Amino acid sequence: MKFMLIMRATDEAFAGAEDFDFNEMLATVGKFNEEMIQAGVLLSAEGLDDASQGVVVDHSVEPPVVTDGPYGETKELFGGFYILNVASKEEAVEWAKRAPMAGPGFKTEIRRVTTIDEFPQDNEWIKKEREWREATGQL
Repeated sequence: MKFMLIMRATDEAFAGAEDFDFNEMLATVGKFNEEMIQAGVLLSAEGLDDASQGVVVDHSVEPPVVTDGPYGETKELFGGFYILNVASKEEAVEWAKRAPMAGPGFKTEIRRVTTIDEFPQDNEWIKKEREWREATGQL
């Protein structure tokens, strides 16, 4: 099963992280990543650019409204993610507990990644997506 570990932090936690030695942080995260690689569970890991560089497309109105970051009322921002291939949610939780992003304001949200096999296979759009995934080596 695939699980996404969504790395979240409050604005205050991000601000406090600016005091970390960047090379030390890279080594700490790198060691964690290497553990997951050696265990054969890491499929993907990416960090996200600063929220001030992003935009939000709000679909609650027509036409959708685009707003530049930074965003008001942010309680927690996504800073990056991991995609793991593990046997269970419990195993994903154990990996998340070991993540080096620790301290006040840091959290990891864990969500299962659904597969194409969970959708109606007779649907024309699912058939097209399956063809694309097969053609690109994703299935």
